[in-house]
Parts: sequence; structure tokens; C-alpha cells
Amino acid sequence: MGQAHSSTSPQVILMGLDSAGKSTLLSRLLTGQVMETSPTIGFNVGTLDLDKKTSLTVWDVGGQKSMRPNWRYYLDDCQALVFVVDSSDPGRITEAQKALKKVLSDEKLQGVPLMVLANKKDLPNSMTIREQISNHLDLPSYTERSWEIQACSALKGLGLQQAFMSVNKLIKRS
Repeated sequence: MGQAHSSTSPQVILMGLDSAGKSTLLSRLLTGQVMETSPTIGFNVGTLDLDKKTSLTVWDVGGQKSMRPNWRYYLDDCQALVFVVDSSDPGRITEAQKALKKVLSDEKLQGVPLMVLANKKDLPNSMTIREQISNHLDLPSYTERSWEIQACSALKGLGLQQAFMSVNKLIKRS
């Protein structure tokens, strides 16, 4: 007899400021195509199959300022947080840092691994991952949590599959 395959896949929450590319990223992952998106009111959810035995349930939560107070309601059973940053928008990196710090302070996320996706890396003049994004988000200060940062382009599909394979490894290690 083989092992029973669990029908519940780990819950991964996709958060970030509005216009960071979360919905584009999710639709690209799930369908392989770029779909026209509009600001997310509430959430989108889908199951991402990484391989024959592994899948993740990914929740894409709206990032408008008016939605952020509701982020905490999506954190139950969260096994990894994927925070998406628009790497071509240095003007909002401080706002992103504050939003990330606030959501990570929630006790439901204690010990939950973090993946920061620096989206829109295909655009000219995008910020560097290590120096600009990692330091501006104050990632090195998160010593009590495992975290990674990766570059990606939701529009071109670059780095997405690898990022979510890494998310799965972070979940297994935590």
C-alpha cells in the first residue's frame, strides 16, 4: 500500500502593495498565460501543482491601502508568506517595508517562512535585490524566521516556478 496523498496542500499567502503584480503572478503560475487584471477586491485563490505529489494553495490578497487592515484575516493556517515587491518602483519601497513589518508582527505568522519576490525585474532601472530591496525591507533583521528573496517577472514568467519550489522547501524546513 502506498502513502495516502493528503488532500490539503499547504496554504501560501501572496501579499504586497497594490500594483506589485500579485494577480498577474498567480494567473501566470496557474495558467501559464498573462491575463488582464484589475485591482483585487478581496482575494483570488488557486492550487499550484509543483510536481505530481506536491501542490500549494496560493491566496492572492488585495493590496490596496483600504484592504491591508483585513490582511490578518487571511493568516489562519498560513504556512508561508510570499511578499511581492515592484522592483521598478523605488518610491514605494518604504511603504512596502512598513506593510511587511506590520503583517509579520502578527502572532499567527510567528515562525512562518517568508519569500520576498522582487517582481518586474525585466524592466529597466529595477532595484537590485541584495542592496536596495533586501536592505530597504530590513530583511536581515528577521533573524527569528527563515526568509529568501528572489527576482522574478510575472509578465515574462521568469523565476516563478523556482520561487515556489523554494517556498515549498521553506515550508518543509519550518
